[in-house]
Amino acid sequence: MSIHFIDRKEELSTLIERYDSGRAEFIVIYGRRRVGKTELIKEFFKGKEHVYYLANKTDDKLQLKKLTERTANSFHERAPLIEDWSEFFEYLSEKAGRERLIFVIDEFPYLIASNKAIPSLFQGGWDEHLRTTRIFFLLCGSSIAMMELKVLGHKSPLYGRRTGQLKIQPLGFKEARLFFEGLDIKSQIINYSILGGIPLYLNEFNAKKDLFSNIKQNILRKDSILYEEPSFLLKGELREPTTYFLILETLSKGSVRLNEISTKTYIDVHKLPKYLGVLENLRYVKRIYPVTEKKSKPKNSLYVIRDNFFRFWFRFVYPYLSDIEEGDIDAVISVIRRDLDSFVSFSFENICEQFLRELKKKNGLPFKFSKIGKWWHRGNEIDIVAINPETKEILFAECKWRNKPVGVNTYRELREKSKMVNWYNDERKEYFALFSKTGFTPELRKENVLLFDLKDFEIFKENFKATKSLR
Repeated sequence: MSIHFIDRKEELSTLIERYDSGRAEFIVIYGRRRVGKTELIKEFFKGKEHVYYLANKTDDKLQLKKLTERTANSFHERAPLIEDWSEFFEYLSEKAGRERLIFVIDEFPYLIASNKAIPSLFQGGWDEHLRTTRIFFLLCGSSIAMMELKVLGHKSPLYGRRTGQLKIQPLGFKEARLFFEGLDIKSQIINYSILGGIPLYLNEFNAKKDLFSNIKQNILRKDSILYEEPSFLLKGELREPTTYFLILETLSKGSVRLNEISTKTYIDVHKLPKYLGVLENLRYVKRIYPVTEKKSKPKNSLYVIRDNFFRFWFRFVYPYLSDIEEGDIDAVISVIRRDLDSFVSFSFENICEQFLRELKKKNGLPFKFSKIGKWWHRGNEIDIVAINPETKEILFAECKWRNKPVGVNTYRELREKSKMVNWYNDERKEYFALFSKTGFTPELRKENVLLFDLKDFEIFKENFKATKSLR
């Protein structure tokens, strides 16, 4: 299947603007694996003079030789004999001194792993040879922790050299839905809930096939790319993956508090933060706090899987690998059919949050919130709370992905829970909103509450303009 380059307009525009400046640029691009960094870079340097090198885990001297050869090949000349990095940067500066040259090292952390002195050597190369040329110097990496520490960190020799950086995030629903433009909004939400915002994963589903055919062919088939994708990624980055697999499986089933995770995994509650911290650094897990609180109460935090596809895989694939290996895929499909609505409901909350952010941009809400997220306290939860501390305005919202219209009882329950939220209690102005997959009862429509159903999700289209019907 061919790869579609979708969106990344802002990032691409930034790179083009920097390129057009004509001056020496040192750009750092980083983000989790598969997020589309390399595709962005390749789209950027199409038709432009460039050198692209993908680093690996071999000796840095061997990589220096290969990099010299690639650079020479780009200029259709024989590679010179270069014995150290300083000589290479001098050679590169000659090329970049004559004309604009894009120079890319992808997976830069692999090069650092081959020689810990690489950041210092590159700092010397930039300071002594490249910063006065017309080079467009671009370092890219998937190890976010390594890029932030060894390239962007204030203790890094390269600190202060970069002229810009781009942290590439997974696509949001607005962009991811473009992979399935021919489908209705409900199907787009389900596909996004399963695949998330990673372009490689989104490309695997065929919009012309039904959902369960796509799941069978592109996730549960043993020869498909997605069948062992999370396993391959984690095993490549972790020394003891079994423990992390157990934690991720537990999170995927809805146990998100430390005590719950400890009970289900039999891992000592005092040891869990170490494992969860590693998963946080790899950007597979996110630690969240009630939106009205500061991050000063770690005991009140929750842990959730960031990536929709990881959550799907650990919920519906990993526990059933034996069934799949034995060829009993229908048994797994049966489980997915049974639990899919429950699974999608979690992602639907996130999409509704994205909806409110989009509506805010289009001035379709009664106030401009500055912070948005979940709220919980002693067993009570509210799906979305949006706040503006300056104006003391607050929005409470519930998101219902179920097969019957939402009634007035849901609204009344939300109002009762809102009274438990300790935030400018006697001064705040309150608003209430409900999201529904299947609409609302006539009785509820008489209440003073913002109501959004799937038709309103047309707001994610580029040419959509908010109307009074959304207020």
